[in-house]
Amino acid sequence: MALRKRGLIFVISGPSGSGKTTLAQKLIQAKALKNKFIKSISFTTRPKRQGERDKKDYLFLSGREFKEKRQAKKILEWTRYLDYYYGTPRDSVERQLDKGKHILLCLDVKGALQIKRLYPQNTVTIFVMPPSLMTLKDRIRKRCRQTKKEEIEQRLKLARRELAAAKRYDYCLINQDLKQAVRELRGIILEEDRI
Repeated sequence: MALRKRGLIFVISGPSGSGKTTLAQKLIQAKALKNKFIKSISFTTRPKRQGERDKKDYLFLSGREFKEKRQAKKILEWTRYLDYYYGTPRDSVERQLDKGKHILLCLDVKGALQIKRLYPQNTVTIFVMPPSLMTLKDRIRKRCRQTKKEEIEQRLKLARRELAAAKRYDYCLINQDLKQAVRELRGIILEEDRI
């Protein structure tokens, strides 16, 4: 009996406004990848936004619950962003990898590099770049109309640091045209799946 091939972890990163979440959603919906992918649902301590659902968009936790899971080593990687915590559940990732399913994670740079350290043979990192810093500023402002000016500045400052880390990724793609970026991303995944 042949051994089942373990799944891969595809980590997509990019600054706020780069389009990484939209690209991830398009990938999950792609017919060519339909039964190969599982999108990992992250833990978070931030409040639910309008329209979000627990166990579908995020696994919403209190700060105390998050800390308990972290101490029990039930979180693979975690980060604090704008005073909220986000983390990747260990159990669900391990379970899906063992089933031979590929997992899609949208993570910050620190989280992506942590996953790559934990699963060096099974992780493919992809950095999504905006066409320019000016485009990124416009996207952040449009997306964050109700966000305080200080938070927008924080996001831009963080974006500059993240852009500097792009060279540490396996792949880098520019999201100027969404359809083209989806095609490129799908091509990367299909290629890695064949290796």
